Amino acid sequence: SPNRLMLSSCIPVHTCLSSGCRINQIDCRLVTCILSVSLARANGNSFAHRGELRQAKRIVVKLGSAVVTRGDECGLALGRLASVVEQVAMLQNQGREMMIVTSGAVAFGKQRLRHEILLSQSVRQALHSGQNQLKDMSAPVLEARACAAAGQSGLMALYEAMFTQYSTCTAQVLVTNLDFHDDQKRQNLNSTLQELLRMNIVPIINTNDAVVPPPEPNSDLQGVISIKDNDSLAARLAVEMKADLLIALSDVEGLYDSPPGSDDAKLIDIFYPGDQQSITYGTKSRVGLGGMEAKKQVGNSNSLCVSHLYPQVKAALWALQGGTSVVIANGTHPKVTGHVITDIVEGKKVGTFFSEVKPAGPTVEQQTEMARDSGRTLAALHPDQRGAIICHLADLLVEKKQEILAANKTDMDLAANAGQLSSALLNRLSLSPAKLNSLAIGLRQIAVASQDSVGRVLRRTRVAHNLELEQITVPIGVLLVIFEARPDCLPQVSALAIASGNALLAKGGKEAANTNRVLHELTQEALDIHGVKEAVQLVSTREEVEDLCRLDKMIDLIIPRGSSELVRNIQRAAKSIPVLGHSEGICHIYVDSEAAIDKVIKIVRDSKCDYPAACNAMETLLVHRDILRTTLFDQIIDMLRTERVKIHAGPRFASYLTFSPSEVKSLRTEYGDLECCIEVVDSMQEAIDHIHRYGSSHTDVIVTENEDTAEQFLQQLDSACVFWNASSRFADGYRFGLGAEVGISTARIHARGPVGLEGLLTTKWVLRGDGHTAADFSEHGTLKYLHENLPVTQPQPRQMTAQRED
Repeated sequence: SPNRLMLSSCIPVHTCLSSGCRINQIDCRLVTCILSVSLARANGNSFAHRGELRQAKRIVVKLGSAVVTRGDECGLALGRLASVVEQVAMLQNQGREMMIVTSGAVAFGKQRLRHEILLSQSVRQALHSGQNQLKDMSAPVLEARACAAAGQSGLMALYEAMFTQYSTCTAQVLVTNLDFHDDQKRQNLNSTLQELLRMNIVPIINTNDAVVPPPEPNSDLQGVISIKDNDSLAARLAVEMKADLLIALSDVEGLYDSPPGSDDAKLIDIFYPGDQQSITYGTKSRVGLGGMEAKKQVGNSNSLCVSHLYPQVKAALWALQGGTSVVIANGTHPKVTGHVITDIVEGKKVGTFFSEVKPAGPTVEQQTEMARDSGRTLAALHPDQRGAIICHLADLLVEKKQEILAANKTDMDLAANAGQLSSALLNRLSLSPAKLNSLAIGLRQIAVASQDSVGRVLRRTRVAHNLELEQITVPIGVLLVIFEARPDCLPQVSALAIASGNALLAKGGKEAANTNRVLHELTQEALDIHGVKEAVQLVSTREEVEDLCRLDKMIDLIIPRGSSELVRNIQRAAKSIPVLGHSEGICHIYVDSEAAIDKVIKIVRDSKCDYPAACNAMETLLVHRDILRTTLFDQIIDMLRTERVKIHAGPRFASYLTFSPSEVKSLRTEYGDLECCIEVVDSMQEAIDHIHRYGSSHTDVIVTENEDTAEQFLQQLDSACVFWNASSRFADGYRFGLGAEVGISTARIHARGPVGLEGLLTTKWVLRGDGHTAADFSEHGTLKYLHENLPVTQPQPRQMTAQRED
C-alpha cells in the first residue's frame, strides 16, 4: 500500500559483532544497510540543525534501564522518573504529541520477587526449625522474563500515578517483534497509537519482555531493525509513527571523539553519519535486556568512541535515515536530569545530535581550540610584530574599501527588504568611507599602545637574597565578543585582542553576515603575516548565545556589545564565565540652575540626537526647579521638538504642567531612540540621589558654571563615567584615546568604563630563585625575608608612529 511504510524490500542487515573487532567508518556493511533503507516521512526529512528541534510536534522519549533503575539494579530511581514525567507532561501540555518507550519492568519485578521469595523462605524456615531466625538466607537468582512479568503492572501503575499529578492520561502498549513484521498487526498498532495521540493520551510502550525470546546476534530480518531491545524499539516506533524527534536517554553523555573517561575525550555535539571516522564501542549497560558485548580494542585519537552505545548508535542511524531526528543524551546526571528533555526540544546543546546535513566548517568548540592555540603564539610575538599586524589590518580597511562597502550594501538591502530593523539599527549596520577611515585611525592608535602592553612589569620585589619576584601583565586568554548589527565592531575588537595577545571568538549579528565575513577575511590576512591566522575566529554557525556561554572550560571572558536585552541574556546564561558589560545605558544630564544657555543646548542635542541608539546617549534630562518657565527651559524644549525627540514627563515635572507630555511608566528606561524623559529636581544633591536610584552607573553629566557644584558632582556620583560641561557621547574608547573599545563596563571589578587595551590584560607572578625552598625561611631555617621594593624597569621596544588619515 502506498499509504503504509513497506519495509520488506530492504537489504538484510549484516553487522560484525565479534570481540575485539573495530568498526571502521561506521562499518561499511552497516552503512550499506542504512543507506538502503528508503523510508519517507509524510512531513519531510529530519531536522538539519538543533535550533529546528523547537518545531518538533511528535516526540518519542526512550528511557534506558540505567535511567529508570536504581544503582543497585533492584527497584526504580523515583526521583529521575518523576523529573522525566514532569518534562514529558509539560511538553504534552504545550500541544506536542509525546510517546515514551520505557525500560524498568525487569528491575521493578526483581525487587518485588526478591521480597516475596525472601518472605516465603523466612516463613518456611520458621516452620521447619520452630525458631524465628533466618539462617543461610541469600538473594535468589531470578530469570529476567519472570521479573518483567511481575514488574510490568507495577511500573505502569507508577507512571499512571505520576502523570495524573499533571492531569495527563496514559495508556500501556506492549509489543513484540511480530507486531512490526506482521503487516496486519503493524497496521493495528499504528492505528491504536494514532488514536491515543489524537485523544491527547501519552502512550507508554515497552517490549513484552515476559514472552519475548532472548536476543540473537545478526537476527535483523528483511532489512528491518528487530525489536530486541528498547533502542531498536524506539527507533522502529519513531519511524513507523513518523515522529519528528527521538530522544534516547541512557547513562552516557553521547558520542565522544576518543575513549570516554580519557583526559582528552570531548563530547561530539553533532554527528554526521558520513564522517570518515572510526567507532570504538564500550561495554553494555549494567541493567536491562539490551546492550552489546564489550569491544576490547580501544580506538586511537582519531576514533569516534561510544561507551556501551552500539544499540543506540545503530538505532539512531536507522531512525535518522527514516526521517526522524535523534539526540542521544544522559538521563542520569543529577544536574541536568530535571531539564534534559526540555533542553533538547529547545535546541540547546545537550548530548549528541544526529544530522544528515554535514556541518559546514569547524564546530565552535574546534574554533575555540584553534583560537586558543594560535592565541598563545600571538601572545609570544614581539610587540613590534603584533603592532605590524594591526597596522596591516588598518591598511587593508582602506585598500579593500570597495569590497567592504559592497558587502555592507548587500546586508543593508537585505535588512531594508526584511523591514525588521529600526532606523537606529540600520544606522549601526551601515558603513561608509568615513567610518572605515576612522576605524583605520583607531587601529593605528592601538598599534602604538600595544608596544608596552603584554609583559609589562608592574611590580618588583626582592623577597630574599637572589630571590626576586615580578608581577607582569599577560593576556586574559580566549575572549568571546558578541555584538549585534555593528560590523565596525569586528576590526575594533580584533585589533584590541591582537594588541593584548588574546585569542578572539567574534559572534556577530546575522544582519551583518556579509560584511562580517569580508572583515574577518581581512583580519585573518593581516594575522597571517606572522603565522597566527587562527587567533581570531568568526562564529557564523547557528550557535545560540546560551550554548556559547556553556564553553566555560574554553572561554575566559565574554564581552557583549549591543542592546541591554542582549547583555542581560548573556549575563543570565553565563553562569561560569565572567561577563564584562553593562546591563543598560541609562545616562542622565543634570542642568544646574547656574548653567550657560549655549552649553546646555549643544550638550543636550549632542547627547540625545547625535546617535540615540548608542549606550552613551542621554535618556533622562534632569533640570533644576529654578530654570522652569525660563528662556533656557523653553529653548531646550524647542530644540528637542525640532529634533523630533518624543518627550516623556517624570512625575514631578508632570505636576508642574497643566497639559503635560505622557507620563513615564518607569524612570529607569533606556529608550535607544529619539525619546527621553524630563524630570525636575530641587538641587544638585537631589540630582545625584535620583541618578543613584534610577541610573545604571554608565555615564552621567552636569552642566553648570559653578565649579564647586561641578566638583561635588564629579566626586560624589558613583558612575563609570562622570562629565562636567561635556556631552555623554564622549564615553567611548576612541574618544578617550584608547584607539577603540571592546565595550563599556559598569562593573566595579577588573575594568570600568570604556574597556580598551588595558582592560584585556591580567597579571601573573614570576619568581626567580637559586635553589630556594620555603623551609629555608622557617623558624629553624637559615634565611630571612627581605621584601624590598625594587625599581620597575621596562624593556624599550622600537617606537612606532601612528599615521592618521585625513
